[in-house]
Amino acid sequence: MKVITYYYSAHSAFAYLGSARLAQICAAEGAVLLHRPVPLSPVVEAQGSLAFRARTQAHVDYFFGREIERWAEWRGVPVVSFRPTFHDADYSLASGMILALGDRGAQVDAMAHALLQAHWRDDADLSDRATLAALAVGLGHDPDALLARAAGPEAQAQFDANGAEALALGVMGSPTYVVDGDMFYGQDRLEMVERALTRPFAAPRWRNPPVDGDGI
Repeated sequence: MKVITYYYSAHSAFAYLGSARLAQICAAEGAVLLHRPVPLSPVVEAQGSLAFRARTQAHVDYFFGREIERWAEWRGVPVVSFRPTFHDADYSLASGMILALGDRGAQVDAMAHALLQAHWRDDADLSDRATLAALAVGLGHDPDALLARAAGPEAQAQFDANGAEALALGVMGSPTYVVDGDMFYGQDRLEMVERALTRPFAAPRWRNPPVDGDGI
């Protein structure tokens, strides 16, 4: 069975930009997508990346402005803004909605995509219960029952466990895809993910020494 393990945040711009393409790849290759929504900031900052508010304006303008614009055009997906109105919020309940449906399957795939799309295309507040309830209804779910499971201890414990798993693997950000132990960070690696499903890349030949000096 072909499997892609998918680490991402429910509000990630680049997960959204790659979401439809990822679904196409899974359908074409008959691959199962294992969903691992994670609490993004602790995962990113554990790898030494700066918190968003600590990054320079030039960095923000390029990576979270121009890059989003170009990739949205390249992938053919609409984006309302490089930073939605309600972007700085608590996404544990939205993540719980995904996890309440399981870690794989059509319903999980649809929920993950719907959340990302609502946030980036429609400027939806993914921390708002009424907004999440409407998304649940749109996908054919009982909103009260789903939200109750999403907020419950099982889904939230899994959310935390996903974060711990991502930290242990050295996940650097969202989205990250893993195929047979080979990690691909960023939706711009999706074509490599597609290739890895049928023809794995050669095993790593070296490990870099501890960082010292100017690097490559």
